[in-house]
Amino acid sequence: MMHRFKTFLEDRDSNPISTSKKSGNFLSTKDGAGMTKKGVAAFRAKNPGSKLKTAVTGKVKAGSKDAGRRKSFCARSKGWTGERGKAARRRWKC
Repeated sequence: MMHRFKTFLEDRDSNPISTSKKSGNFLSTKDGAGMTKKGVAAFRAKNPGSKLKTAVTGKVKAGSKDAGRRKSFCARSKGWTGERGKAARRRWKC
């Protein structure tokens, strides 16, 4: 278990996720500060088996899977006080 964690840290240090606009993988804080479809696709290509999804931004039916994802995200991110966190919460309609 510890070996996998060390490998994860080494990989993260050598290939950090960039939030630059140039890569096109992340939105600016003005646009909602989350990952784009392109960014999610790139992440999933690098991490086979990943279940990462884009933000739930539209109308959702009460009780649906997307409604549950939104509720869960909003609960997890309540303490986010930074600019990007606030922008992400706005995008998710928290």
